[in-house]
Amino acid sequence: MSAAAKPKLGRRILQGIAGVATVAALAAAGLYGYRTVLSHPITRVVFAGETERLPHADLDALTQAVLTADRPTLEGVRDAARLVPWVRDASVRRLYPDAVEITFSAHQAVARWDDKRLVSRDGTVFEAHDASALPRLRGPEGSAPRMAVEFPDIASALATVGRVTELHLTPRGAWEALLEGGLTLELGRGEWKGRVERFVSAWPRLAEDARATRYADLRYSNGFALRKTK
Repeated sequence: MSAAAKPKLGRRILQGIAGVATVAALAAAGLYGYRTVLSHPITRVVFAGETERLPHADLDALTQAVLTADRPTLEGVRDAARLVPWVRDASVRRLYPDAVEITFSAHQAVARWDDKRLVSRDGTVFEAHDASALPRLRGPEGSAPRMAVEFPDIASALATVGRVTELHLTPRGAWEALLEGGLTLELGRGEWKGRVERFVSAWPRLAEDARATRYADLRYSNGFALRKTK
C-alpha cells in the first residue's frame, strides 16, 4: 500500500469504529458483565489467525486507530479490521481487562483479476498488493467465481504443453488460454475437456516447426488448426 493510501485507510478505520452502536446501548440492555469489561479502556490490541500476508503498516494503523478511538465497540473494531488489505473476514473479542483480540481470516489469491485486483480461491475479487508471478484472469463482470473454479482444471489439463499465464472468458462464454511460451489456445464454448485432451495427445507428435506456432484453434469437432498468428 502506498504512503498516500495509508492515511486514507486510517480515516476509514476510524470511521468504521465510530459508526456503530455506543457502549451505552449495552448498558441500557442491562448487560452488567459487558459493562464491567468495557469500563476498562483498551490499551492493547492482539492479532491472531491468518496474519502472514497482512501488511505490518496497516496492522499498525489499525492498532493506533483502536487505541485512540473514543470508547470503540467490538462491532466497530471488527468493521475496521475488515478494511485491512488481504482480510477476508475478522472477528473480535474482549480480553479482560484492557485488550481486544482480532482474529483474521485472509484471502488466498489464485490469480490476478484484470490489471489491478486479485481473485481468491472462492472467486472473490479484492484489492491488495502481491509481487508473485500469479496467472491473470480476464472475463466479464461477475464471472470471477466461475473462472476461479475452471482455471485449475484448465491449467492442469494443459500442463504438459505449457504453463497457463492468462485465461480469458469472452462475453459469449468462450475460453482462451495463453501459455508461458506465447502459444494462444482457443478452447471454445461449452465443454472444453475433450478438445483439450485431443490437442494435448497430439502435441508431442507434431513436427518442431508446427510446435513453434503461436496460435491453436481447438474449436473443431475432429481436430485443431495451427497458425503463426491469431
